[in-house]
Amino acid sequence: MNAYPPVLIAGAGPVGLAAALALADAGVAVHVLEAASGITEDLRASTFHPPTLDMLDAYGITPVLIAQGLVCPHWQVRMHPSGEHARFDLSVLSDLTAHPYRLQCEQYKLSRALLARLADYPHARVEFDAKLQAVTQDADGVNAEVRSADGTRTLRSAWLIGADGAHSVVRKALGITFDGESFPETTILATTDFPFEQHLAGLSNVTYCWQLGAGNFSLLKVPGRWRVSIYPDESGTVEDALKPEAIDAALQAIVQQPEPYRVFEVRPYRVHQRIASSYGAGRVWLAGDAAHLNSPAGGMGMNGGIHDAFNLAGKLVRVLRGESPGLLQLYERQRRPVALDQILKQAGANRARMRERDPAARLAALRKLQATAEQPEALREHLIRTSMIEGLRQSEALV
Repeated sequence: MNAYPPVLIAGAGPVGLAAALALADAGVAVHVLEAASGITEDLRASTFHPPTLDMLDAYGITPVLIAQGLVCPHWQVRMHPSGEHARFDLSVLSDLTAHPYRLQCEQYKLSRALLARLADYPHARVEFDAKLQAVTQDADGVNAEVRSADGTRTLRSAWLIGADGAHSVVRKALGITFDGESFPETTILATTDFPFEQHLAGLSNVTYCWQLGAGNFSLLKVPGRWRVSIYPDESGTVEDALKPEAIDAALQAIVQQPEPYRVFEVRPYRVHQRIASSYGAGRVWLAGDAAHLNSPAGGMGMNGGIHDAFNLAGKLVRVLRGESPGLLQLYERQRRPVALDQILKQAGANRARMRERDPAARLAALRKLQATAEQPEALREHLIRTSMIEGLRQSEALV
C-alpha cells in the first residue's frame, strides 16, 4: 500500500478540480483521480453566477473564463413569437459582487483553466485513466482501490472527497441513498451558429421561452454558438426526436429560414431532482453531483457544486491544521439545506414554470415576472435569490 497525500479527490470535473485548487493553494498535497482520459468536452453546464465568479477570482480563474466566454448583463423570460418578455438586469447587484452579471462559458473551459492552474503546485497531482473501484475507511484514514493501465492498486489517504458525479462510487461505498425523482421527459440540447439575436428583437444571451401553443424552449449563447434546449412532444419517441429532420423542425419553429439549420452537437438528457441522505461520514465527504442533482433550469447545478467544493476544502484545510474534524459536520449542515431549500427548490420551480401549458397561467406568470423586474426592491430580492447569493448567506448563517 502506497503512502499518499492527505487528500484524495475522486473526479476531475469542475467540482473536484476546484476543491483541489483550494487545497493546493493552502499548501495541502492533493491527488485527483479521474476515470476518463482527459477533460470531457461534451455539452454540459455553461452559466456562471456572480458569487461563483467571485470565488474563482481569488485563484485567478475568472479572468481566464471571461476571456473565453460572454458576459451577460441580463436574462429574460419571453413569449414566442410575440417577443413580450420580463428582463432581469443584474447590475442591481453591483454593490454585492465584483461580477454583477452571468457569464456564459462552457464548463469544460473551467475544467481546463483549473487543471492549468493546478500545474503551478508541485504537491498537486491529477491522474487520468484512473478509475476508483472501491472505498473503505477506518479511524485513521481511507483506502481507495484504483484501476489504471498499470493494474489495480490501493491508495491510502487521510481524507477523500467524492466529486465523482451522479453515479458516484464514493456515495455508493458509504451506503448513502440518493433520494428524489427522475422526470419522465427528455430534453434535447442542440448547438447552432444561427444568429437568433438578429431575428428576435431584444433577445438576451440567456432566454427562457414559452412557445405559441404548448411548447417551450430556451436559448443560451456561448461564443460562436447558441445552445438550444428543445422539449420534444412526449407522445413520440426520443429516437424520432433526435433525427436531424426533427431537430431542424424544432429550430425552424423558433425562426423559420429557407435552409436547414447547421447543427454541431446534439445531446439528449433526463432531468433528475435528487439529494444524498447524508453528505458524508468519517473521513469521506461528497460534493457536487455526487451529493445533489437538479433541473438545469436556472443554471444552479455546477455553481452549487463549486460552492460545495470551496466550503468543504476550506474546512478540510482547517482540520488538517489541527481543528476538530467536527467541522466536516458543519459542512453538511451548511450545504445540504441550501441544496434542498435553494438549489433543488428553485430549479424545480423554474422547470415547472416553463412547462406550464395553460395560456392564461403563462400570461399571469409573465405579468408577475414583469412586475418584479420593474420594481427595484423586488428585482433586487429576486436576483439575490436566483443568483445564489441568498443561498450562500443562508449557508454562512448556519454554525
